[in-house]
Amino acid sequence: MQFGVFSVSDITPDPTTGRTPTEAERLQAVLRIAEKTEEVGLDVFALGEHHNPPFFSSSPTTTLAWIAARTQRLQLSTATTLITTNDPVKIAEDYAMLQHLAGGRVDLTLGRGNTGPVYPWFGQDIRQGIPLAIENYALLRRLWDSDVVDWEGRFRTPLQGFTSTPRPLDGVPPFVWHGSIRSPEIAEQAAYYGDGFFHNHIFWPADHTRRMVDFYRRRFEHYGHGDADRAIVGLGGQVFMRKNSQDAIREFRPYFDEAPVYGHGPSLEDFARETPLTVGSPQQVIDRTLGFREYVGDYQRQLFLVDHAGLPLKTVLEQLDILGEDVVPVLRREFAARKPAHVPDAPTHASLVAARDEALSQQTQQTQQEVTV
Repeated sequence: MQFGVFSVSDITPDPTTGRTPTEAERLQAVLRIAEKTEEVGLDVFALGEHHNPPFFSSSPTTTLAWIAARTQRLQLSTATTLITTNDPVKIAEDYAMLQHLAGGRVDLTLGRGNTGPVYPWFGQDIRQGIPLAIENYALLRRLWDSDVVDWEGRFRTPLQGFTSTPRPLDGVPPFVWHGSIRSPEIAEQAAYYGDGFFHNHIFWPADHTRRMVDFYRRRFEHYGHGDADRAIVGLGGQVFMRKNSQDAIREFRPYFDEAPVYGHGPSLEDFARETPLTVGSPQQVIDRTLGFREYVGDYQRQLFLVDHAGLPLKTVLEQLDILGEDVVPVLRREFAARKPAHVPDAPTHASLVAARDEALSQQTQQTQQEVTV
C-alpha cells in the first residue's frame, strides 16, 4: 500500500499570527514539504491544480518536475488535474514529458475540480462538466495509446493525423486515477476503463464514501476487469497530530475555525465525528485510518492533507515526522497483514510495463499455438 501527502496549494492567513505568506513563500514551502515526504519514508506526493486565489498551483507539472529532480523514489501525482478545462492534447504532452523527466515516477488524478468559474475562463460551460470529462478522457486515452490519431468530438476542433509528443515512456502511459467526491458518473468512467478511483474522503461521512467506492467496485467487475475486490482505490483525508490528543485539538482549533473549506460551520468536534478528519494522537490516527478498510475494503493508496488552512511550515514538517516515525510504519504492517494475497498493489510504472510485457508474451504464445494447430 502507498502512503503519502497531498497539497491543494492554498495561501491562507495563519489565524494565530494574522500573517499571510506570499506566493513565493508558499511555493517554496510546498517544495520543502515534498522533499520531506521522501525523507521520512512516505511514497507519494500529490499536488492540486487551481487557477484562482487563494491557490498558487496553476501548473502542477512544472512544480512536480522540480520535485522529480530533487528526489529519488517519490511517486509524483496530482490532486487533481482538470480534465474538463484542460485540452487533452496538452495533458497528454505535459504528463508524458513529466513521466520521462521523472523516470516513470508519475501518475495523475483526473477530476472536474470544485471551482465553477474556471469553466468560462477556459472557454467551457460548467453545465457540460460531465460530458466534457467523458469525451476529453476518451481523447486522452487515444492520444497515449495510438501513435497517430484522427478525432472528432463535440468540444474541440478535429484532429487529423496527429501525434502527441513525447510518446509515453516505454510505450506505457501514466496510470490514471479518477477523482470524485460526489459524482457516480466519474466512478463509472474509472470502472469502464479499469483505472483507479480516488475518493477525497474529507468532507463526507463514511456511508457516502462506502456507497461511492462500492459502486465503482461493482462496475469494475461488471466491465470484466476482475473481481470487485481487485479494483484500485485511493482515499484522501486530513490529520493533525500531537503526542497528546488534547494538545492537538487545542493547537489545530484556530486553523479549523478559519479554514476556507471548514471554517464558520460545524464545530471541530462535530466535524471530526461525522467525517474522516482526525485530530489527536498518532494512535488515534492509526486506529481511524485502519477503520477505513471496514467500509471501503482493501485499498491501494492513502494520502493525507497536512499543510492546509494556514499551518506554518515548521508545523507541517513536524506532522510529516510524526507520520514517518509513528504512524505509517504501523499502518504498513497492519494493512499488509490484513490484505489478501490476490488483492493487487498500487500500480507503478514498473508494474505496468511488466503487465504489458506479460500480456504480449501470452498473446504471442497463443498465436504460435494456433499456427501449430
